[in-house]
Amino acid sequence: MLKSYIAFDLETTGLDPEQNEIIEIGALKVRDGKVEERFMEFIRPCQPVSKTITDLTGITNEMVADAEDSKTVIPAFLEFCGNDVLVGHNIIFDYSFMKNQAAILGYGFEKQGVDTLRIARRVHKDMRSKSLEALCSYYSIVNSAAHRAYHDALATAKLYQTLAHYYEEKEPQVFQPVVLNYKEKGREEIPATKKQVDFLMRLAVQKKAAVTWEPDKLTKSEASGLIESLLSGRGGK
Repeated sequence: MLKSYIAFDLETTGLDPEQNEIIEIGALKVRDGKVEERFMEFIRPCQPVSKTITDLTGITNEMVADAEDSKTVIPAFLEFCGNDVLVGHNIIFDYSFMKNQAAILGYGFEKQGVDTLRIARRVHKDMRSKSLEALCSYYSIVNSAAHRAYHDALATAKLYQTLAHYYEEKEPQVFQPVVLNYKEKGREEIPATKKQVDFLMRLAVQKKAAVTWEPDKLTKSEASGLIESLLSGRGGK
């Protein structure tokens, strides 16, 4: 079992790393099997948090309204991670979002990771559900705030240690860190989404800002920058 690693989890505005945004990061730095440091941050999104996401996570627009934006939080999280191996449940989902957001900001995020979902699929083939919630229930792991990033990250770390205790000797290969693979399109190639463009145009009308851009040619990062400028009162410049 790894004695040092980063367990992490994200809450997002949807399921597509190239269309949706990260709204919360939760992580814990484990050293010699003990939690040494924590990372818990909201991220202020460019678009409103939907009722569906609020119902799932409990995160409201009011909760993220005064949070720092991704340009501040993402680099801080990358520094927190350092060169550590990542541990997560269905880790490629969270990794894809983080790698995509890092790429938009000009950072790399090449990591190795251990996926507790992959382990569970190997050692609990007969379990109907292998969700984090189901596995925590099976092993009597208390998660006091499911679907909140830090609490899910902590539950994942406990699950990882529990699975390793019971199964690592029998299935050592599935506990080995592997290179995480997700190919993002790259900053200049990601077109702005229809939702971004529509929101941007509504903002321009509300703020009485001159439209000097071509909506159909905007990249995702350009649209995010324009939205941020309009929301902060800089007139989309």
